[in-house]
Amino acid sequence: MPNSPAIALKNVHLTLGDGAGRVHILKGIDLQIEKGTSVGLVGPSGSGKSTLLMVMAGLERADEGTVQVAGSELGPLSEDRLAQFRGRNVGIIFQSFHLVPNMTALENVAVPLELAGDPDAFDKARAELDSVGLSHRIHHYPAQMSGGEQQRVAVARALVVAPEILIADEPTGNLDDSTGSQIVDLMFSAQRERRTTLVLVTHDPALAAKCDRVIRVRSGEIDETTTGADMQQEVSA
Repeated sequence: MPNSPAIALKNVHLTLGDGAGRVHILKGIDLQIEKGTSVGLVGPSGSGKSTLLMVMAGLERADEGTVQVAGSELGPLSEDRLAQFRGRNVGIIFQSFHLVPNMTALENVAVPLELAGDPDAFDKARAELDSVGLSHRIHHYPAQMSGGEQQRVAVARALVVAPEILIADEPTGNLDDSTGSQIVDLMFSAQRERRTTLVLVTHDPALAAKCDRVIRVRSGEIDETTTGADMQQEVSA
């Protein structure tokens, strides 16, 4: 199916917790995201947007419905197969970087390639760090780098496997405005150049407005879909 969407969710439900603490987080989500587009997920805290992102990344499993990502249905996959699928197809950028503290920048970026058995892992990691402007920091450890540099390493690690899908959860949440803006420019230029599908969760309307499409999530349901251009008008008003 050459024109199949990058991500397709159909009637997705997800409940978390046990007993009286069970919470119905996602309630019948239907969503299609086209290949090569950028999508911002926005909504109040607790609305389910980060959980929805984790379902797309294969880090949370839906209780009901189908989740198709990069041409594969995730539901039937074993944990091992799911991990392999993520390693090949999905790059993930977290708010808190999630770097391994006792590994250098080069080693952190090489990890997903090493796990996939790529013999050129370190050469590719070095090139990716160069592309995010960190060729001079490849032998530094996370504690020796600023927050912005650590997030650049995280971006390089997410991109090094040439993923079809790039997932970002509040990627600028721990950064100051100037540094955050640089990370945003980095992500969007990489997305355009590589024709990757980018899905990000953000509280920042200006960041969401940079996306082709903005999806508002409320109480575990899709409340509204608009364009980034319309969102930009709201931000500018």
